[in-house]
Formats: sequence, structure tokens, C-alpha cells
Amino acid sequence: MAALAPPVAAIRVAVRRALAGLPSGGPVLVACSGGADSLALAAATAFVAPRLGRATGLVTVDHGLQDGSTERAEGVASWGREVGFASATVARVEVAGRPGGPEAAAREARYQALTEVARRQNAVAVLTGHTRDDQAETVLLALARGAGPRGLAGMPARRDLGGVPLLRPLLEISRDQTRAACAVLGLSPWQDPHNTDPSYARSRVRADLLPALVRALGPGVLDNLARTAQLVAADNAALDELAATALAAARHPAGGLSVPELAGLAPAVRGRVLHAWARELGAVPGALSYRHVAALDALVLRWRGQGPADLPGGLRVLRHADRLAPVVPD
Repeated sequence: MAALAPPVAAIRVAVRRALAGLPSGGPVLVACSGGADSLALAAATAFVAPRLGRATGLVTVDHGLQDGSTERAEGVASWGREVGFASATVARVEVAGRPGGPEAAAREARYQALTEVARRQNAVAVLTGHTRDDQAETVLLALARGAGPRGLAGMPARRDLGGVPLLRPLLEISRDQTRAACAVLGLSPWQDPHNTDPSYARSRVRADLLPALVRALGPGVLDNLARTAQLVAADNAALDELAATALAAARHPAGGLSVPELAGLAPAVRGRVLHAWARELGAVPGALSYRHVAALDALVLRWRGQGPADLPGGLRVLRHADRLAPVVPD
């Protein structure tokens, strides 16, 4: 009996670990674009999940942004049915008119589609094919934006997607491994031209910056960037717990937050408290930035009678003596 190729074995082990502990009931869905990463993930899931007694489904999203996208999506779905997925769904989305740049708009549309399909099929999880290389790119992009610890934590291995767990089993698997697994399994991945389009920042990081870092610092730099994300994520989780407790303690009897309570907090905790409170007030998380939290912090530590701090969505926060409170519109 021929030995199983190491890349195929590594990906199957990663999928098996991700599926362990999931509740029974609905299917596990795999988001598959037809690229090497998601194709290798889908092939591994089609092998592993039935052996664990789990139903599976495949979802491919047609963004309608390229010629032939409909035919390509139908081809991915057809392949999914051939390899044993109980369902293979093509989700068509409209990207135009959504806020943000083209990458952000496409991502929002994609996750919305995945959420809708997962809900319809009562899925217990959705799997995506993000790899260690994707994680390294995410960390570098966050560093360039000055995104702080939340950005440097990269992509979590698990997050909530409209009430359904979204799992990323391949965050410790390299892109080279997914390509090698596809070659061993005789799969022909689709090469997305957007991945090499220099108008996208991530494409430039992928084509130019990461190879330059590997040449300068060695191949271990990719693992180190991904490991950095894991370490920062663990620190964030601990700080978020402290911030949740501090937010409860900082609530003022008259409404808003107590300035003396806030002033006594460590800066890292106070920033998280102010960020969480701004979200409670209705500030859109994606638009809430460092400068907004810094403006709130200035009301706590550097108040000289200045006016309100502005938050996304037209929200304003004013200091009244010993408390911060939202400005109520007339």
C-alpha cells in the first residue's frame, strides 16, 4: 500500500482536528472557490467528514466580477457533487454598490452569502481555506495600516458567522502544501487573476513583499509571522476579559461612564473599554478607528473643557464633570 503523501496527510489531519467537537445535526459546509487552498480543503473534508459520520456541503460564490465566473462556479459545484458532497451550492452575489474598496466589498458579499446558505442548510460550521501564508499577509497588511493588536492578531481559527462557526483549519498549512496536495490528488486549481493584480495591496504583498522577506530572513519568517498572530490573539483575549470587567465597573449611575474609573485603568484596558462602549452606542466597528478611541481617551485624561468627541455614524460623546455620556440629539 502506497504511503499517503505528506501534504495530503497534513491537510486531512488539520480538517479532522477542526471537526472534532462540533455538534451533531446539520452539515459541515466548505467554502470553495476552486483555487488550490480551498480545493485541497474541500478534498480533505470530503474524505474525512464521512468517516466521522458528518454530512457535508460545498458552497462556491460567484461574484460576477470576471468573464466566465458563472461557468467556473458551476464547474466547482459539479466537482463537489462528484467527490461526494451531499449538496453543492452556487451562491451568486452583487458586489457593486457595497461600501469600501473592491476587496472589502467582495469579502462582505461573500460572507453574507455563506451566512445565508449556512442558515438555510442548518450547518454546524463553515470551513474556509485560509492558509499560513494568508495569515502572514494579513499580519503584514495590519502592521502597515497601524492596526494595533487586533489587526496583528490576524485571522482567528474560529469566529462567529451570523450564528454559525466559521473555521479556518489550514492556518498552520502552507500554500505550497495545498498546491502539492492538489497535484498529488490530480486536481487542477483555478488561478484567480485578482491574486496577481498589482492594484490590490494583498497581491503586492504576496508577489513582492513576502518573497523579499523570505530571501532576506529565510523561509521561517512565514511561520514566525503566523505565530506572532497566535500570540497576540491570546494576549487580546486576556485583555478583552479584563476590559469587560472594567466596563461593567465604569458605568456611571447617571448613565455613561465614570471618568475616575476610566482614568485608573491601564491604557491597554482603557482603550478596549472605550472601544467596546463606542460600539454599544452604535458606532460601526469597521469605521471605528484609533483616532476615535484616542479622542475619547483625551476626554478622560486631557480634558480642558473641550467639546465632544465625534464617532462614526454621527455619534458624539461629551464629558460632564466626572462622566462621559453621548450627546442626545435635539
